[in-house]
Amino acid sequence: MLFYIVRRFLYMIIILWVVSIVAFVIIQLPAGDYLSYHIQNLKQRGITFIERDELRGLEERYGLNLPIYAQYGKWVWNMLHGDFGQSFLWNKEVSELLGERLMLTVIISILTMLFAYGIAIPVGIYSATHQYSIADYGFTIAGFAGLATPNFLLALILMFVFYKYFGLSAGGLFSPAYQLAPWSLAKVLDMLKHLPIPIIVIGTAGTAELIRVMRGCLLDELRKQYVITARAKGVSERALLFKYPVRIAINPIISTIGWTLPYIISGETITAIVLSLPTTGPLLFQALMTQDMYLAGSTIMFLAVLTVIGTLISDILLVWVDPRIRYEREGTH
Repeated sequence: MLFYIVRRFLYMIIILWVVSIVAFVIIQLPAGDYLSYHIQNLKQRGITFIERDELRGLEERYGLNLPIYAQYGKWVWNMLHGDFGQSFLWNKEVSELLGERLMLTVIISILTMLFAYGIAIPVGIYSATHQYSIADYGFTIAGFAGLATPNFLLALILMFVFYKYFGLSAGGLFSPAYQLAPWSLAKVLDMLKHLPIPIIVIGTAGTAELIRVMRGCLLDELRKQYVITARAKGVSERALLFKYPVRIAINPIISTIGWTLPYIISGETITAIVLSLPTTGPLLFQALMTQDMYLAGSTIMFLAVLTVIGTLISDILLVWVDPRIRYEREGTH
């Protein structure tokens, strides 16, 4: 088991290195760079004269005068030493910007994931064990509706309903009195009151999809010969269900943890903009639109880190839930 985890860590390092190259290349693909965007922005504000020394200073400061491979090397080297660069758009350190929003993003992501798995697994099990019942049809319809409804549209509907019928603003994570206030117990409680709507909105599509996966996998297991034989031998339905079929059917659900964390963070961008959530999604969107390379690249790398960490967690959970996976993988080496 320890050797398996060490091997996975080595794979993670290689994957992150490849992702860093791809992310840097993609960020550099659009024509121009931040300096050209900065000049255009100044001209739109009526500033047509720009000192040549100022331009040269900006180029040297951000390494824009270096070859592309040198810019990449400088970026990676600084990141390894804890320096993620400076955001051109916000004129602040990237680590400071991400530090402000990353904690809230992770909180929303983890709670959304718990919400999705906590509903999808029991509902999928019930729907599979009560196939073609009224409840099964109801969950199926609700699942398809959840998959078909865009998150931002659901966010707009909930904002309208809460404001019209309850007089509550569904936007943001904090009340106006706590937005700029330092962290305290009162601010945490205020945030908890605002969390249900973002969690429901962001988790709806994922929950609906996981329900369908759980239902389909469990139905396949319940039709297999070992279940029919155990049932014929008099094993109680509850003991039979949770001892083998559920443990095997849940494997595809556990394997999705690897992409669920980054999917929640990247997929909630439009929803975060609609709900005015102070998360990394809108930050990444603005960085890509303005070619803010240090901010965009660092955010993408954080998503990559979450992906490989989630994949490692899902692999360890799979080995723990289903020992056959460990035996198969050890047998191939």
